[in-house]
Amino acid sequence: MTAKPDEDKRGPVDAALSDWRQGDCWVAQDQWFVHRFALATPLTNEAAAAATEGADLAEVEVTGFVVLSQTCDIVRSCADRPYLEIAPLVRVDESPLREIERGRRPRYAFIPALSGDRLVADLDRVMTVEKGVLTGVERIPGCRNDNESRSFGQALARKRTRWAFPDDFTQLASGLQGRLQEKHDKQSDEGAALRALKQIRVRAAPSWDSGSIEVTFWFIRHEDEPDFRGTSWHKLLEKWLELVPEVGRYESVEGAVVTLDDLTARDYVESDPLDLDHLSSRSD
Repeated sequence: MTAKPDEDKRGPVDAALSDWRQGDCWVAQDQWFVHRFALATPLTNEAAAAATEGADLAEVEVTGFVVLSQTCDIVRSCADRPYLEIAPLVRVDESPLREIERGRRPRYAFIPALSGDRLVADLDRVMTVEKGVLTGVERIPGCRNDNESRSFGQALARKRTRWAFPDDFTQLASGLQGRLQEKHDKQSDEGAALRALKQIRVRAAPSWDSGSIEVTFWFIRHEDEPDFRGTSWHKLLEKWLELVPEVGRYESVEGAVVTLDDLTARDYVESDPLDLDHLSSRSD
């Protein structure tokens, strides 16, 4: 005989989740992230340990979780939407935290309410749970206003939609990327300038598939940052662009330091963000 859920218990679950929103979290003891693996090829320490016992599910204890599902799905009746997507919280150092806050580490999502504890969402690990799991935990509102909620949603979207740059561009821009990573945390004019950037975007004209390409880098600084007063932006821009040589089909490499207000809508939608995790190649 097929077992059926107790419909009387759905109402309390719906009521308990009525205040939950995307980006909300909980932190508690005895929280476990679970993933399935192939017994023949365990790839993590947790999987290898589980494999010795003949299990193909690995568990690792985590600090807590953040809800990734959209708010409209969270608050819908569990009779129609019984599942939620969640990601584990991980603690990072101060420097990566600032990079994550500015959207430069797409593997992670910044959670404003937990920034004091340096806890962020690890978007490489996502788990599906039934909504009843949340009824016994204390909700922490992860985002405290519309702007923070919007930024969290954008972090989730960026993880799934970031552009796969061509392999030859990956190699072309490796020198620039290496310098950005090396200098970002330095107590220098260049380090301060890099920390003042909101995003770096790249546009290929007429397209990435063209045999002859003009590349434009936009180094987008925060609107609320004052004009940088160390080494001039012009000198820094020159230095950065020198690391991207005009070779092969990349016949022109140009760039500018701007704010979002300086870009047209076309500039923005026809360009792609350059993140610090890696330059994804199309073979990834």
